Amino acid sequence: MPQTLSLDPLIAKLREIHHIRDAAALLSWDQETHMPAGSGQARAEQLATLQTLAHDTFVSADITSLLAQWIDLDTGTPLSSQKSLPHHQQALLRETWQDFRKARKLPSAFVTRLERECSLAQQVWTQARQQNNFKAFLPNLRSIVALKLEETQYLGYTDSPYDALLDTYEPDVTVAQIRPLFATLRERLVALLGDILNSPTIPDASILSQSFDTTKQLTFGKMILDAMGYDFDRGRLDLSAHPFTTSFHPTDVRITTRVFERDLPSCLFSCLHEGGHGLYEQGLNAEQYGTPLGETISLGIHESQSRLWENCVGRSKAFWKHFFPILQNIFPEQLTSVSLDAFYAAINHVTPSLIRVEADELTYNLHVMLRFEIELELIEGRIQVKELPSLWNEKMNEYLGIIPDNDADGVLQDVHWSLGAFGYFPTYTLGNLYAAMLFEQASKDIQDLPRSIATGQLLSLKTWLNQNIHQYGRQFPADGLVHTITKTHLTPEPFLNYLTSKMKALYA
Repeated sequence: MPQTLSLDPLIAKLREIHHIRDAAALLSWDQETHMPAGSGQARAEQLATLQTLAHDTFVSADITSLLAQWIDLDTGTPLSSQKSLPHHQQALLRETWQDFRKARKLPSAFVTRLERECSLAQQVWTQARQQNNFKAFLPNLRSIVALKLEETQYLGYTDSPYDALLDTYEPDVTVAQIRPLFATLRERLVALLGDILNSPTIPDASILSQSFDTTKQLTFGKMILDAMGYDFDRGRLDLSAHPFTTSFHPTDVRITTRVFERDLPSCLFSCLHEGGHGLYEQGLNAEQYGTPLGETISLGIHESQSRLWENCVGRSKAFWKHFFPILQNIFPEQLTSVSLDAFYAAINHVTPSLIRVEADELTYNLHVMLRFEIELELIEGRIQVKELPSLWNEKMNEYLGIIPDNDADGVLQDVHWSLGAFGYFPTYTLGNLYAAMLFEQASKDIQDLPRSIATGQLLSLKTWLNQNIHQYGRQFPADGLVHTITKTHLTPEPFLNYLTSKMKALYA
């Protein structure tokens, strides 16, 4: 009798590869949280070795022969052997082939060089930002940009080399799609910002910059994460220079925050933001670990989860009806005399500011757009790396009307370039658009969601996200999944309507 084909051998190999990548991710997490400063060079070599091993194993003869049983490796066309497979397993093969197709375009030696340089650059960036010294970071950034340009040549592209990098984070999205979308957003957001800045209503945001004990801030952040459903038995909260989330398995998902004595929103909203990322990773199907069905769809969808919790929930009045009295009890001296309305207005205060991760909901997207424009000019060869500080300041003045006094609050503020994450920034705004669409639908599907939030009951929303998004992994493309949920393709209208309605109420 002919032998029946099984996906089990392929899945077993994919899990082995994931184990290697998870070990590298654990070293990266340690690098940003606990690693001794003198360990940088050795850590870079360790990471380069592990990532190269994972890459080489993925494009090995074993994976090639196992995948070739199911799919044409040159075209991605399913073979007849797939006909009897259920839809989710066909999706597993489709997504595995997409990853395989990209991976085998990258030479092993290139993967080693890129990983080593990014590990070293991340450490240099941390010091350069602390010292406000862009020149110290310049050689590393030049090397990374050169490597990313080399990567675009390996991956290939039709219109812009930036498309090859963008596809890494948001599959099938291109510069040609982003430009008109961002142009529409920018026009509407700038007009709304003008109305707000001309409003006689000015919230008192100074109540957020009093002295707030950092240990108590972290305690409150953990309490909110617990209410969201973040499982501390399968995760933890640590401190880092730039807040991030990393996952090694749905049972081991770690988030970080940063905390400042005179900046209450920083720790609070980064906990909400990274908590949204963490819930996505903890909500993945553990039985599909190692395969695309146990992975997140795209960075746009990932960011939709963090921005939904941070803004749609965490900046809503309903949320603070329950949590503000608790916060007042933690900080009675600072907040007892502050009303809920005053606090709500303060955390939603719109004003041009220097730091992206601490920007309000409106101007945040302008921060993203200027980074997209800078990256595009850099990758398309219209500017040089040494010009970045001056171009950054020009764009900040153009978009937000302010200029940083130093590079630490300017061109050095984000960790992304040190990690080689060119093409990542546009996904933040895509995430805002998806978040508004998804929260609007959740509000229709979950009975009396605002009342639940106002009583601190957040788990019905977490369950809705688990059931509608998290459990599917990469079974569906990003826009396809959102269309299935909302019956609408990606559009800025729900976000613009949500933001306009909110700001009109706040700024009369």
